[in-house]
Amino acid sequence: MRKLFNVLLLLTLATLLSGCGYNTIQQKDEAVNAAWSQVLNVYKRRADLVPNLVATVKGYATHEERVFVEVTEARAKVGSINVNANDPNSLAQFQAAQTQLQGALSRLLVVSEQYPQLKADQNFLQLQAQLEGTENRITVERQRYIATVQDYNTYLRQFPTNITAKLFGYKTRPNFSVENEAQISNAPTVDFNTAPPAQTLPPPQPQPMQQAAPIQQAAPMQQAAPIQQAQPLPPSS
Repeated sequence: MRKLFNVLLLLTLATLLSGCGYNTIQQKDEAVNAAWSQVLNVYKRRADLVPNLVATVKGYATHEERVFVEVTEARAKVGSINVNANDPNSLAQFQAAQTQLQGALSRLLVVSEQYPQLKADQNFLQLQAQLEGTENRITVERQRYIATVQDYNTYLRQFPTNITAKLFGYKTRPNFSVENEAQISNAPTVDFNTAPPAQTLPPPQPQPMQQAAPIQQAAPMQQAAPIQQAQPLPPSS
């Protein structure tokens, strides 16, 4: 009898929890975790490309030591952060470190513009294509994560789901903050075949107006000859 009572109690609780959104919370929470894993994967892929990219550029630009140090230090900082996606401060530090690495890589690519032989190196061209693809994947996965967290937070704040969330300790998730919307939406430019900007020609200088030639006076008109009077006809015979 007691076992039957326990079974009925569990079924009742399961029905109530399902109606209050508990199961859906679990699904959306797992979706956020999966999306976050994808974000970490693409960021790690970019960090893995850094050593080979630096080594290739250094083979042609040995005196650009300052840029190499910046990239190396930025990559080390990214690897040293143990990010907690549920902690807003931790997520903000992670985002700042990734932004710093992105800026260092951009400066490294600007340096490579000065070395035509480097731009023809096959290894460098392959790294360029991989980096460009990785930057695009970072943009896509970030957008998916932002949308997934937004969906989770919206559901958690609805009634009566908000009551269930409070009972079981579920809270809204922090999301990526938009420091520079244009920078996040567009991947860094890694095209090394960009034509130099066209030179701006100075505006044409006004030419001095030539003085008009003096107008010649028309020759005086000759006076017309006086009209001679007609001679009278002779009388008819």
